Amino acid sequence: MPHRSKLLMTIAALAAGPLIAPALVHSTLTAGQRGESSDRATANTASQAQWPRFRGPSSNPTAENPNLPVTWSKTENVEWAADVPGVGWSSPVVWGNRVFVTAATSDKPMKPPSLGVDFSNEYLAELRKQGLSAADANKKLYERDREMPDEIVISLMLYCYDLETGKKLWERQMYTGRPAGGRHSKNSFASETPTTDGERVYVYLTDYGLFAYDFQGKPLWTTPLKSHATTRDWGTGASAALYKDRLFVLNDNQEESFVAAFETRTGKELWRTPRTVQPERKTGWSTPFVWENRLRTELITHGPGVAISYGLDGKELWRLNRMGGYAIQSPFAWNDFLFVTSGAGGDDYRPIVAVRAGGSGDITPPGAETRNEHVVWYDKTAGGTYLPTPVIYKDALYVLNDKGIFSRRNPETGERIYQSRVSPGAATFTASPWAYNGHIFAMSEEGDTYVIEAANEYRLVRKNSLDDFSMATPAIVGDRLLIRTQHRLWSIRSRK
Repeated sequence: MPHRSKLLMTIAALAAGPLIAPALVHSTLTAGQRGESSDRATANTASQAQWPRFRGPSSNPTAENPNLPVTWSKTENVEWAADVPGVGWSSPVVWGNRVFVTAATSDKPMKPPSLGVDFSNEYLAELRKQGLSAADANKKLYERDREMPDEIVISLMLYCYDLETGKKLWERQMYTGRPAGGRHSKNSFASETPTTDGERVYVYLTDYGLFAYDFQGKPLWTTPLKSHATTRDWGTGASAALYKDRLFVLNDNQEESFVAAFETRTGKELWRTPRTVQPERKTGWSTPFVWENRLRTELITHGPGVAISYGLDGKELWRLNRMGGYAIQSPFAWNDFLFVTSGAGGDDYRPIVAVRAGGSGDITPPGAETRNEHVVWYDKTAGGTYLPTPVIYKDALYVLNDKGIFSRRNPETGERIYQSRVSPGAATFTASPWAYNGHIFAMSEEGDTYVIEAANEYRLVRKNSLDDFSMATPAIVGDRLLIRTQHRLWSIRSRK
């Protein structure tokens, strides 16, 4: 079996990440619809009690609750802090009083992450400068920055915590043995975020399969999936998207990229559509998004070099080329516009693009064009945030890149209002920014959250420090903020 390794992302990214959208979620929708409904304004009070997926109910992590905290530290406004065993960069998801996270555990220490995204390239350059051949340098790089299947035995775990107290209610082992592939030390073997419909919690672990449990931890079904090689053994990280009675998964890899749908009640595969993406690097880490627009409901996927929309039957509706080679950030929507961002610094294409509903076929603007019937605007280099996904709050688009450059844009036109460094020395960001109560929050990998005023000019309000490495995008639940760091899950809540 080919070795692979996990890339940095929140997953989130990206996560993601990366990784890793709209704002109003109507309380009259079904549980599945609440999990993926597109955003028209700000989430109402009822929907704020749930955070059922990566980046929240609408894939745009915003809320409004006057009691949500703006200030915290390791001791201030901490309701509870629960130890989370193992290593994992999935975000917390919440329904009712249940909080779910995943992690990988092992009897031996795992290779720790390092700050930023340049440390591997810098190490490789240093080795080559010492006179090592490319093969020998690459071998040493893998020894330091990869964790391969022959090095470790892992258990992949799902943990359930009580929202009120932080007490661990139960844990379930989904897999134990040698990893199916390797991981980049910046990633984890459990970077994919769970999702829930209020009846079941679903976990998509790309190399292992889909798993479903009830809220008491009873296993309901498991659907095994084949593992595939990823570029340079960076590994996987895309989470599943839940819509009504279906789970959608995206798997962009070096061998057989595909998008597929599964039945939530049984785990049965309903359809699978092979995908073609553009660059030689075919692996992606972006979480798909179900876009409910005024014309139809679409499954939006973002892969290397291309964004592709599918109907809920798996048939391709449209594709947009000229996207970035690194597909970590997640698509999201606002006011019936779809936003897709991608790429990293140095890429020829690292755009933000706003798409109007109703497209078909190839909707890529030709040549140097930046708009057409279906593309509202396209900025070739604005979206090269690499890991964090932007957030739209109070009719403004806020973009944070992995090196700490923060900007505000007009989401209708793409016009940049301002651009600033978050703070001197703040230069390592993976988690997506989030927003509430007139502020944007940007959390660094060092566990420092920079609180920025949501205004036409940049103003840093304060910095909140937890002094623990972090890459997971937080969850906003009522008047609580749930932050996952390397060792703990924190409930941040104003203490009255």
